[in-house]
Amino acid sequence: MPANVFAVLRRLFLSIALIAAAVPAFAASFEESVAKFATDDFSDTDDAVGEIASSGNPLAFAIISALQDERLMFDAESKKVFVKQADGKIIDAATGAAVDKLPDTAAAVSLNNRLRRTVDAALGGLTLLSPDPSTRLTAARSVFKSHDEATLPTVEAALAKETNRAAKQALTDARAAIILFKSDASEVDKLDAVATIRARSDQEALALLTEISSGDQPASVAKAAAGAIASIQSSLAIWSSVQNAWYGLSLGSVLLLAAIGLAITFGVMGVINMAHGEMVMLGAYTTFVVQEVIRTRYPALFDYSLLIAVPLAFLVAGAIGVVIERSIIRFLYGRPLETLLATWGLSLILQQVVRTAFGPTNREVGNPSWMSGAFELGQITITYNRLWILCFTMAVFAILLAMLRYTALGLEMRAVTQNRRMAASMGIATSRVDALTFGLGSGIAGIAGVALSQIDNVSPNLGQSYIIDSFMVVVFGGVGNLWGTLVGAFTLGIANKFLEPVAGAVLGKIAILVLIILFIQKRPRGLFALKGRAVEA
Repeated sequence: MPANVFAVLRRLFLSIALIAAAVPAFAASFEESVAKFATDDFSDTDDAVGEIASSGNPLAFAIISALQDERLMFDAESKKVFVKQADGKIIDAATGAAVDKLPDTAAAVSLNNRLRRTVDAALGGLTLLSPDPSTRLTAARSVFKSHDEATLPTVEAALAKETNRAAKQALTDARAAIILFKSDASEVDKLDAVATIRARSDQEALALLTEISSGDQPASVAKAAAGAIASIQSSLAIWSSVQNAWYGLSLGSVLLLAAIGLAITFGVMGVINMAHGEMVMLGAYTTFVVQEVIRTRYPALFDYSLLIAVPLAFLVAGAIGVVIERSIIRFLYGRPLETLLATWGLSLILQQVVRTAFGPTNREVGNPSWMSGAFELGQITITYNRLWILCFTMAVFAILLAMLRYTALGLEMRAVTQNRRMAASMGIATSRVDALTFGLGSGIAGIAGVALSQIDNVSPNLGQSYIIDSFMVVVFGGVGNLWGTLVGAFTLGIANKFLEPVAGAVLGKIAILVLIILFIQKRPRGLFALKGRAVEA
C-alpha cells in the first residue's frame, strides 16, 4: 500500500480519536454550565446563560426559555437543575432525561432586570437559525433592540444563509446595531452601520442613533450619526403628517356615516331631528343583540355577525323612524323650534327605554377576526376595523347615490326637495315620501351604529357623542347635498386631527366650531348649496 494512503488513514484515525475524546469534554462543559444555575447567584446565572447559548446543545433553548418564564428549578442540596415544561412534565436540564417529580426543596432560579435583558438577547440569538421565517424575523428584531455583542457570530451566520427578504433585512439591521456598540469595530464598519440604521427611518433607529451619539465615538461616526438623526426626524415628521391624515380620513368616515342619514332627513324635510343620534344608538344595540344570540346559539357564525346585523339594524332603526314621523313629526312641519324640542324630548325617552332594557353600563360588542389587528404601511399603522369602516362608508354612500338617481323613490325624493308644491301637483304623495325619507335616514343611522359599535362604547349615550358633529358636517357641506356631506365630513375630520396635536382635543373642537361659524357667515347654505323646502320657506 502506498505511503500516502497510510498517511491519510493515520490522519483519519487521529481525527476520529480527537472527536471521541472531545465529546465527553463538551458534555462535561455543558453539565458544568447548567450546574451554575444551582448556586442561584446572579453572576453565575449570567455566565451560565452565555455558555449554554453558545454551546449548540439542543437543550439550550428549552433551558433559557424556562429561565425566562420562571420554570427553571434548582435543588440546592443535590445541585441539580430541572426544567418544568409547558405540558407539566419535568426533565433534567443537564441530560434531558425525564424526572418523576421535583425535590421538595426545589425553587425557581432568580432573575433581575439585567439578567432578563441577557436572557432576551440569548433567546433571540438561539432562534435566529429557526426553520420558521417569522421566528427568525422576531429573533432578529429582538437582537436589534438588545444589540448584544455576544450574538454577533450567530447573526452573521444566520445572515449568510438567509433567503427570506424581510428576515434578511432585519438581520442586516441587527448586525449594524451590534457593530455600532462594539468597542473594537472599525470606523469604516461603524459608518456602514450608521447608513444601514439610517435607512430604517423609524423611531427605533432614531433612539439607537441618539444613544450612540452621546457616547464615545470617532468624530466621523458622530457626524454621520448626527446627520442620520436629522434625516430621520424629517422623515418621521412627514410620516406623522401622513398618519394624522389617515386618522382624519378615519374620523371623517365615522362622521360621514353618522351624518349621511341626517343630511337626507334635514335636506328633504327641513326637520331638525335631535333624536338622530338615538337611531345610531339603536343600530349599535341591534348589533349587540345579534352577537349575543350568535354567541349563545351559533358561535361558529360569529365572524358573520356584522353582516347579519347590518340589514337588521337598518330595518329596526328605519321602522322606528317611520313610526316617529307618522306619530310626531308630520304634525310639526314648518315649525322648526317645536320640532327641535319634540325630537330632543324623544331622544331622552329613547335613551331611558334602552337604559331600562339593557342597563346603564357599556355593552361588549366584539370584533370579528377579519376586523381585528393592524398592519404597517411605511411608518404608519392602519387598523383593520378603521379601514373596513372607511370602505363600508364609501359603499353606503355609493349605494345611496345610486338609489337617489335610479329608483322611483329617489326620483320622488329629489322632486320634493327641489319643489314640493310642483311635485304634489304632479301626483307625488309627498306625505308618503316624507315618511319613507325619514325612515331611510333613520335606517342609515342604524347601520352607522353597527360600524360605530366596533370602535366606540355601546351605551345609551352613544348617539349624543355624534349628533352635534353630524349637524356641523351637514351645515358645513350644504344642507341636503350628499357630495357636500362627503366633503364636509372628511374636511372636518382631517382638520380636527391636525389641530389636536397643536391645540388639544377640546380646543381643537372649539376652533373647528368657530371656523364653521365664520364660514357660514359668508356662505349660509354651506359648501354646496341645494335648493330645498327649508330654503323656500
